[in-house]
Amino acid sequence: MATDPNRRISNWDAGFDTERVKSKLDVKRPDMLARVTAVFPSIYAMETEVKQVLDGEGVYTILYPAYLNFGREMWKKSQQNISGETLAIEAATLVAKWVARGLDQTVLEKIRTDVFNVAAPTP
Repeated sequence: MATDPNRRISNWDAGFDTERVKSKLDVKRPDMLARVTAVFPSIYAMETEVKQVLDGEGVYTILYPAYLNFGREMWKKSQQNISGETLAIEAATLVAKWVARGLDQTVLEKIRTDVFNVAAPTP
């Protein structure tokens, strides 16, 4: 049975009380800041390497955000507890996704290999 709209609105309003949200975030903020401080240098280094590949391949700068998004997705996969052939298959899936969105497969594969040291999956 569907929930009454007024009840949903009341629940939403109670859950998003700004003082309550602020108090929760105030408790979590030091740990959140520590995690961000630990991770951002690695992301910055990865993005710099991706940009170097893009510069070398003559990619138009207007396309950089899409290639950087591919790089961020690859970075996320590389931080998970997967490696070897499984990571290669995941990378191939990401390459196919971004090729379908209009990016160049050769450039994506170069980023995969040069930046993340991930080979193509074995057939």
